[in-house]
Amino acid sequence: MNKPSSSRLAVLTFRLVVLTLTVAVAGCAGGAGAKDDKGGGRPPVAVEVATATPADLVAAIDVVGTLQPKSAVAVKAESTAIIAEVYVTEWVKVTRGAPLARLDTRETEAVRAAARAATMQAEVAERRAEREMERTRQLKGYGLATQQMLDDAVSVRDAATATTQAARAQASVAETQFDKAIIRAPITGTVAFRGVSVGDRVENMGDGVLFRIVDLSVLQLTVTVPSSRSAEIALGQPLAFCVDSLPGRTFTGRIEHLNPSLEAGSRAVMIQVEVQNPSEELRAGLFAKGQIRTGERTGVLQIPRTALLSWDATARVGQLFVVDGDLARRREISTGNLSGDLIEVRTGLAAGDRVITRGGFVLRDGDHVVVSSSQPQGA
Repeated sequence: MNKPSSSRLAVLTFRLVVLTLTVAVAGCAGGAGAKDDKGGGRPPVAVEVATATPADLVAAIDVVGTLQPKSAVAVKAESTAIIAEVYVTEWVKVTRGAPLARLDTRETEAVRAAARAATMQAEVAERRAEREMERTRQLKGYGLATQQMLDDAVSVRDAATATTQAARAQASVAETQFDKAIIRAPITGTVAFRGVSVGDRVENMGDGVLFRIVDLSVLQLTVTVPSSRSAEIALGQPLAFCVDSLPGRTFTGRIEHLNPSLEAGSRAVMIQVEVQNPSEELRAGLFAKGQIRTGERTGVLQIPRTALLSWDATARVGQLFVVDGDLARRREISTGNLSGDLIEVRTGLAAGDRVITRGGFVLRDGDHVVVSSSQPQGA
């Protein structure tokens, strides 16, 4: 029997070493997999929790909108003429009836003078016709005038009266046109825009705006509310809001108008809120964020909004983790109104349940947890 060669022995030895290592690696992998299957491979996760607690709930609807002046007027010319004088500049306050500018009145003055003269002539003719009618009436009483003569005198008097009335109407029109040469402020407010200067030609009710005046003492905030919450809205309800330009300040208004129909695209209700602004610290165009307070209830179970892993605000359902002993259990809840950082829980939780507010996004149902701290409700 021949002895194996040294090269053949080396190959056999190498194969034996590879087989031994393969079996060892497979055994280690199998052991680790078995350990994971028993749930002992994931270390406990440190989490923060809050306790579901009954408390008073202020029901409110979050809204956003833009402040606009309730009264704003674009002033135009009512006559075609040249601007003779301008009395105001931009950003000055004016009262109702204050003169803003004056048109060239030479033509209107001539028309007014002619109308006044025509009125005087008509009045003279009317008085003469009145005297003639009275004289004819007296002559008829003495038998010196016929009835036909009296009827003719009455007709002349009536025609003269009509002529006088027409002349007075024309004079009134001329006076009105002359008065319109002075362009006056239709409301009390601030001149936000001036679009004319001396020498400009303006057209009767043309496209050009001469002045734009806004009244900031009363503003209007237009917001929308989802149709699902529209039944909670009523006229007179308060709305509290804030603006970025005045941090830390809260302003209030009341619902003045409700759109009777929903918007076609968003299916939302448009609401107009009146905001008193006597100091005029709020400006038109400011973006406002606020809440419409719709009511208050007591003993409502609430949790911090941060406990929710997911939330369908339309369907009013959410997902979260509850601490059960040292385990995290995923649970579905039905929700109600949102009040600040707290959300109402209608079903799925009981008072005293501890919900995970931080650390839940890395958990799986049944994972071990360690409570690192209890978060105050609403934090």
